[in-house]
Amino acid sequence: MRAAGEAEISELLAGRPTRRRGPGSGDLLGVGVLVAVVGHFAAPGLLSSPALLAWSTVFVAVCLQALPFLALGVLLSAAISTLVPASFFTWVLPRHPALAVPVAGAAGVVLPGCECASVPVAGSLVGRGVPQAAALAFLLAAPAINPVVLVATAVAFPGQPELVGARFAASLLVAVLMGWLWTAFARPGWLRVPRVPAPDPSGNRGDAFRRAVQHDLVHAGGFLVVGGLTAATLNTLVPRTWLETVAGSAVLSVLVLAALAVVLAICSEADAFVAASLTSFSLTSRLVFLVVGPAVDVKLIALQAGTFGRGFALRFAPATLLVAVAVALGVGEVLL
Repeated sequence: MRAAGEAEISELLAGRPTRRRGPGSGDLLGVGVLVAVVGHFAAPGLLSSPALLAWSTVFVAVCLQALPFLALGVLLSAAISTLVPASFFTWVLPRHPALAVPVAGAAGVVLPGCECASVPVAGSLVGRGVPQAAALAFLLAAPAINPVVLVATAVAFPGQPELVGARFAASLLVAVLMGWLWTAFARPGWLRVPRVPAPDPSGNRGDAFRRAVQHDLVHAGGFLVVGGLTAATLNTLVPRTWLETVAGSAVLSVLVLAALAVVLAICSEADAFVAASLTSFSLTSRLVFLVVGPAVDVKLIALQAGTFGRGFALRFAPATLLVAVAVALGVGEVLL
């Protein structure tokens, strides 16, 4: 199965037509449109029900919010894959993985994007030979410590600069710890190395860049839709009154906001404003929400599974969630 997938990617990047092995994303989109049209005439009241309207609103919001940053990530990924020589990364990063992890994590401050952008970029880094742990540290740090996110957090929490500092410190620490944990405990085969486009024999890097963008955008976009569907479904099922009930419990408030950060899948540029609106929760529990969200949510898990393999996502996401909650609680106790 994997060999067949890699062969198809190679054919696509080489400009050759691929053999159809099953329904594609266009086919599924066509089926979805057909079902919506038939449903509109067969049961007109169903499509206008408040629950379905709320679900569709959340789904469209999640996808539209993430799509520009996903496109940015795909463009950067294609640039890294086709325009940047592999020797550049060996020159920039320290040779020892334990030292490369904090350097790569700190480099996340220069990418003004969300988690959707960081996944394809991290995939290109791994494909170009960057140590896996360093690429994963960048993946976790970039959505949470870049200037756009920090400024948005400061605007959402005016007069509380300590929360901005706590978010920066906790998010960077999570990224570095997860990189070091991956260095210490990861086994061969846990992460599927993304295939990097081969150099164009004609030397036309523009065509290679275009083909890489085309492939990555279709591939990652499909998993973004899966994550958006999951986020919309879970978002509409969580009663708002239930949140107010659990806010009074220190333990439950942390667990609930961590779970909401995972299922709501809010872009890291916007999550601070959601956290600021949860005034009944403590600052520490809201810090947990801000640290967990950019590190692990349903759309990010879907994107990671599509880029690095389902086995990777099943191992990496739960471990990241535990580390993020623990680190956010510790930093919150010290700084908030």
